[in-house]
Amino acid sequence: MAFTVFVDGQEGTTGLRIHEYLGKRPDIEVLRIAPERRKDAAERARLLNAADVAFLCLPDAAAREAAAWVTNPNTCLIDASTAHRTQASWAYGLPELAPGQREALHASKRIANPGCHATAFVLLMRPLVDAGLVPTGLQVSAMSITGYSGGGKKMIEQYQTAPEPALTSPRPYALSLAHKHLPEMAAHTGLRAPPIFMPVVGNFYKGLVVSVPLPLAELGTTAEAVQRVFEARYGGERFIRVMPLRDPATLDEGAFDVQACNDTNRVDLFVFANETQALLMARLDNLGKGASGAAVQAMNLHLGVDEGLGL
Repeated sequence: MAFTVFVDGQEGTTGLRIHEYLGKRPDIEVLRIAPERRKDAAERARLLNAADVAFLCLPDAAAREAAAWVTNPNTCLIDASTAHRTQASWAYGLPELAPGQREALHASKRIANPGCHATAFVLLMRPLVDAGLVPTGLQVSAMSITGYSGGGKKMIEQYQTAPEPALTSPRPYALSLAHKHLPEMAAHTGLRAPPIFMPVVGNFYKGLVVSVPLPLAELGTTAEAVQRVFEARYGGERFIRVMPLRDPATLDEGAFDVQACNDTNRVDLFVFANETQALLMARLDNLGKGASGAAVQAMNLHLGVDEGLGL
């Protein structure tokens, strides 16, 4: 018997990609709202409550409103907005977060899909905090370079329709130091404070890499110890690839390929280092493991099917 799925916000970037993932799956029946009723609250509520799994691909306020409409105890909500990512009553939709997270996603009817920048940052920092290599009080800094698709339809149109000269070069943003992913970046790593974070959008469609510098000498650790922690935590993960220490292939190229995980649900983790400093890097597709792919992976775990089905 097929599972029924509804995407509230099916015309957005994340919603469209989820439909692509589900379109060829015989085990999924996608419920669709008629275009003329997309803003009809009663019809949206009916479909939300008719679904085994409903994805909320909406702005934060609209996601909170839609979540309140769900009264069917059998409906699992997977929220792609930032509205519920630090709420204890919502499971954080990152299966690789820590031991037991998959079981939590299978049991929960409320799942908060992680942000793209946050996914990369958390995967880098959580195992190091858990292992004691990074103290919870350390003030961490991070930089992220991402493709413009992360900005949604308006930004995609800006870049693809006669872009202004300013758009052809990388653009740092969120300079108020209040990026919407910061709360989850602290909450799900165990750090007591969010990182000092600078995201940068580039003139390419998708692909993302988060970089975190670590003062190895100050922390009393080594690059080899960091690498061992990553290998121990992620050695059996199908969607996380721990690259060799000081990855020779990347060093031979002389530069880092931000887009090498595009069209996958994979995350690549790197440790580049000398004797006293390290640069940790996590690469992913911001529309895949950074958004829609992660949502489908969480859905699969909740439904008890193969975690990688359709991915």
